[in-house]
Amino acid sequence: MRQIPISLLAGVTAGQGAPKSSEFSDTGIPFIRAGSLVELIAGKSELDFELVPAEVAKKRKLKLYPKGSILFAKSGMSATKDRIYVLQNPAYVVSHLAILTPKENVHRDYLRLALKKFPPSRLIKDSAYPAISLSEIQRYEIPVPEDINEQIRIANLLGKVEGLIAQRKKHLHQLDDLLKSVFLEMFGDPVRNEKGWDKRQFSDLLDDIESGKSPKCEAREANVEEWGVLKLGAVTRCRFDEHENKALPQTVAPAVRNEIKAGDLLFSRKNTHDLVAACAYVFKTRPKLLMPDLIFRFAFKRDADVNPIFMWKLLTNDSQRKVIQSLASGAAGSMPNISKANLRSVFLAIPPIRLQNQFATIVEKVEALKSRYQQNLSDLEGLYGALSQQAFKGELDLSRVALPAAYIEGASPMATVAPTPITTPVIHLPETDLLLPALENRAQLPPLLRFWLDSYRTQLGSTVFSIEGFVAAAQSRLTERHPDNDFELCADDYDVVKAWVFEALESGHLRQERNQVYCAIETKETVLGNSIELKSGEQI
Repeated sequence: MRQIPISLLAGVTAGQGAPKSSEFSDTGIPFIRAGSLVELIAGKSELDFELVPAEVAKKRKLKLYPKGSILFAKSGMSATKDRIYVLQNPAYVVSHLAILTPKENVHRDYLRLALKKFPPSRLIKDSAYPAISLSEIQRYEIPVPEDINEQIRIANLLGKVEGLIAQRKKHLHQLDDLLKSVFLEMFGDPVRNEKGWDKRQFSDLLDDIESGKSPKCEAREANVEEWGVLKLGAVTRCRFDEHENKALPQTVAPAVRNEIKAGDLLFSRKNTHDLVAACAYVFKTRPKLLMPDLIFRFAFKRDADVNPIFMWKLLTNDSQRKVIQSLASGAAGSMPNISKANLRSVFLAIPPIRLQNQFATIVEKVEALKSRYQQNLSDLEGLYGALSQQAFKGELDLSRVALPAAYIEGASPMATVAPTPITTPVIHLPETDLLLPALENRAQLPPLLRFWLDSYRTQLGSTVFSIEGFVAAAQSRLTERHPDNDFELCADDYDVVKAWVFEALESGHLRQERNQVYCAIETKETVLGNSIELKSGEQI
């Protein structure tokens, strides 16, 4: 592992000025701006952005950047955000973005991941006027293994963990969407009130709107044994986050009546226009956390017939929240604030308590599942961080990391190594009485895996057998069949699969084939090496 300047790893250029708004069209080549990176990284298609027709590109002398180019912002506040994106299609690029075109001795995804680990924002000298020159980018050094196969292994390993993280985030997003759909199905839009629920003034539901204090605190999170005061970030995302707090100095006596407890419904009275009126329900929390003066706590009347969990989802419903946000006021240049009097004046559509309780039960079940997914996401992010740290220090043992078959497109003068596309037939892992015992007791898992392995092998046809492919199919089947079980296959289960592979090779149910991996640079083919593929023995 050596520190190498980017100029030796990639071509470094900048984009160009944007055409006039009237020059864009419904057809043409995508034009990527610095602000586009957020949505692109989240999965939005480049073709959904502004399109430049050929005649405009010719008139403006726009340079077309190839698929696989790596983009990041080099000026403006976007340069501080460390968003690294790889073009999925040829595109024109705005001048605020730097473009890296990897050289033939560099694996594209390794370079992307290295820039994610060692972000270019480190080169910014003045945070008030963030900017990075192309010469600074060219001189910027990152650690790179001399053997490109090591680069590929690192990219392959970290990429798999990235994929799992993205999958977990997608699951969490889907669960949020599910709750929104259930709310609308049961209660309709709360502002339009199509279902005709009784409208009640908020003041009639409340005993009190409580607020805390915001003494001067230490600039660190309080540990579990000391008192802390919540920050606005504890409710900003409409989910309670106990870690968003500052330590209360030992010289300040805590106002115990302001301590946060499970069952509290919290509301941010002051923030930016987009973030004000965030609301979060506290399912559980640790002791010794205090409410600040910028956060309200709603105390409901005993006979009000309202479920706090229902109220949480009502107040965070998009249309209802916009109504409440409209009550915010403040002097020019200050953050908008919602007063207690304005809050009490709001009228809310309140369905019968029986329906509220039914909905709250659904929310509690979904939130319990989300909590397990969130913990799994945190574990994966911790794993990624640890692996990334070791990988870029050259401390990671890569001998057991699979090296995917790779190729370089022959017609491209700036060749890029990329994984060979793998086509796999649709595999169905059948129902079996072995499944439920395995979910209840991991000791019963090996028989299930062996049963599924036999089925998986017989369905492959001439396709290459993949341990990773089987494990992914098995994990998907487990999640699909029993979504309430947070059941993840682990290293011991891989060992079961590997043992089965050796037995299948010995018995002839699997066979080995030698496959040469080619690299084509400017139409000259070179054999990079040989790989061994496993295929079903029934194809002989």
